[in-house]
Amino acid sequence: MTKRTLHTNILTLLLLMLHTATWAQYDLLSAKKGVVKDGYDFWVYTPDDYYFSQEQTPLIIFLHGASRCGRDMKRCLQYGPVDAVKMGRQIPALIVTPQNPGGAWNPRRLNNILEWMKKNYSFDDTRVYVIGMSLGGYGTLDFAGTYPDKIAAAIALCGGSTLKDYRGLGELPLWIVHGTADRAVSVRESQKVVEGMKILGATERLRYDWMPGASHGALARFFYTDKTYDWLFQHALSDPRRPINTNIDITKTDLSQAYRDIKRRTDELELELDNDK
Repeated sequence: MTKRTLHTNILTLLLLMLHTATWAQYDLLSAKKGVVKDGYDFWVYTPDDYYFSQEQTPLIIFLHGASRCGRDMKRCLQYGPVDAVKMGRQIPALIVTPQNPGGAWNPRRLNNILEWMKKNYSFDDTRVYVIGMSLGGYGTLDFAGTYPDKIAAAIALCGGSTLKDYRGLGELPLWIVHGTADRAVSVRESQKVVEGMKILGATERLRYDWMPGASHGALARFFYTDKTYDWLFQHALSDPRRPINTNIDITKTDLSQAYRDIKRRTDELELELDNDK
C-alpha cells in the first residue's frame, strides 16, 4: 500500500466517522430538565433532515391534556406529534413537548421555553406553531392569544380558553375543533371562544369545526394525519396579512384513516436524557 493510498483511506475513515457522529444527533428525542428558569421540563425532537435545513426548519409546540400531567416526562409522549414520529409519521419540524406538572398551562412559562429554543437551536422563527388537546387546547388558545406575534398558526382541539380578551386570537390563523359528543370538555367551551371572537369582529383568520358525534378522544387522531401538519406549514408570520388556509379539510373519514398510511418504522426513536435524569 502506497503512502498516498494510506492517507486516502485514513481521510475516508475520518469522514465516515464524522458523518456517523453528525447524523447521531438527528431523529433524536432529547429531554430538557431544569434548563429554563420559570419554564417547564420538556422534550425536543430533531427531525431526520435537520442537519441540512436548520434555519428553514419549522417548530411545533405540542401541549398535552390533564391526564398526562405529572413529573414523569415519558407520560407526555404517550400521544401527540412525537408519538406519531415514533410510529413512523414523517414530520419535518422540531417538536417541543413540555411536561405540565399540574394546573393550567401558563403562557409566560411556555414563552420562556420558546425563547430558550431561539438561543439554543436554529429554526425558522416565522414558522412556530402550537397545537394542543383538552387542557392543551386551553393552553394553545391562551398561549397563542397572549403571543400572537410569535405564533404562525395554531390548532386547538376540544379545549377552551381562560383569556378575558380574545383580540389576540384574531391576529393569527387559528383552527378550533371540538366534537359534539365530548363528555370530558363540553363543546360549549370552544363555542364560547368563537362567539366571543365574533362579537369582537375578530374572525377573519378563524375557522372552526364542530364534529358531529365525535367524542373527546376521537380528536387525538389529528396528531397522526399528514393533513394537520400540511395545514400548519401553510402559514408564516411573514405572510402579508397572515391569511388562513381554508383549502385543507380534516374530516371524520380522515381521522378514521389516520394510522393507515403511516409507514411503520423498524427502529426505535433514540432518547437522550440530560444528566441521566
